[in-house]
Amino acid sequence: MHHRQPLNRTASALPGNITRTLLTCGALAGPIYLLVGLSEALTRPGFDLTRHDLSLLSNGPGGWIHLLNFEVTGLLVIAGAVGFRQALRGGTGQRWALVLLGLYGMGLLGSGIFAADPAFGFPPGTPMDAHAVSSHGLLHFLCGGLGFLALIAACLVLARRFSQQGERGWTVFSTVTGMVFLAGFIGIAAGSGNRLTVLGFWVAVVLAWVWLSTLSVHLQRRVTKERA
Repeated sequence: MHHRQPLNRTASALPGNITRTLLTCGALAGPIYLLVGLSEALTRPGFDLTRHDLSLLSNGPGGWIHLLNFEVTGLLVIAGAVGFRQALRGGTGQRWALVLLGLYGMGLLGSGIFAADPAFGFPPGTPMDAHAVSSHGLLHFLCGGLGFLALIAACLVLARRFSQQGERGWTVFSTVTGMVFLAGFIGIAAGSGNRLTVLGFWVAVVLAWVWLSTLSVHLQRRVTKERA
């Protein structure tokens, strides 16, 4: 017979309704980011999903929308990270989930403060071979890169936790997500503008957001059951 583990009150200091709200923020971050980003990508003149990184939408008329998208989703991810800290109830990865997902959220916030440089013909009028890197473009890359590495580490840390707890499905999902995102990040860093690497990174980004959203919902449901 399965016996439910008692709650760790130290790790679950917040009331259940607040923890569930924080996890809801984590679950909403991905859908909001992808919905806004894809809407922009499909409507902004000159943007090509197969050639342009989504960050390029920070430039040109309407670029403020994408910068705001970074800020909103960054705050939601940070809120979700606090929810993870409350819901995981001690053990491997509890504190690191907060730190690493929080760093990912901060990376998104930084990417919204420092816009990417125009490149590969976007926005229209930008030379295809433009390679100049400004200070804000460099800071955008650093914020994004550090955030991505934190997200990859979070996937692998939580995969270890799930493995120790015998949750095979979440172990595989977390490991695959971390490794696919790592491969996508390496590809886009080495060959941005290449159709194959851009599309590969799109796959990695969508998978990572699905992982974060579904895991947030999973933890939210668990908190609800434990505190019923």
